[in-house]
Amino acid sequence: MRKWLALSAVVIALDLYSKHLVQSALEYGDHVALTSFFDLVRYHNEGAAFSFLAGAGGWQRMFFSAVALVASAIIINLLRKHPGQTLFCLGLSLVLGGALGNLYDRVTLGYVVDFLFFHYQDYYWPAFNVADSAICVGVALLIWDSLKRKPAV
Repeated sequence: MRKWLALSAVVIALDLYSKHLVQSALEYGDHVALTSFFDLVRYHNEGAAFSFLAGAGGWQRMFFSAVALVASAIIINLLRKHPGQTLFCLGLSLVLGGALGNLYDRVTLGYVVDFLFFHYQDYYWPAFNVADSAICVGVALLIWDSLKRKPAV
């Protein structure tokens, strides 16, 4: 289980460090075009994924923090119960690291720092961060793991 928690810790460290770099280099709302389809930005997301409930008046901060804490406890329990299921544990570890990285921002800043911004012509993907990326990859691995398992008879 230590290796899975260590992986989560690496995700948290990369997430927090990358957010620190962005906060040191950019002011809120800044855009730095790096390619024709990718910018570094500095946005503050007070909601959840894709700014869901961002304008809900403040209660969502505590709600999403509580959800992250409950999910983290469940994930740690699952890691303890299934240490030999590599793909499953890898996915859980990425989700755990991402959830805790964003939780840190939410608790200390009141919002999550997003900075990776992809676009194509007039189509824009919402800005995201390393923690969000880890969560998405982790969920994809969990789905893949569930699809490749043989059903119990």
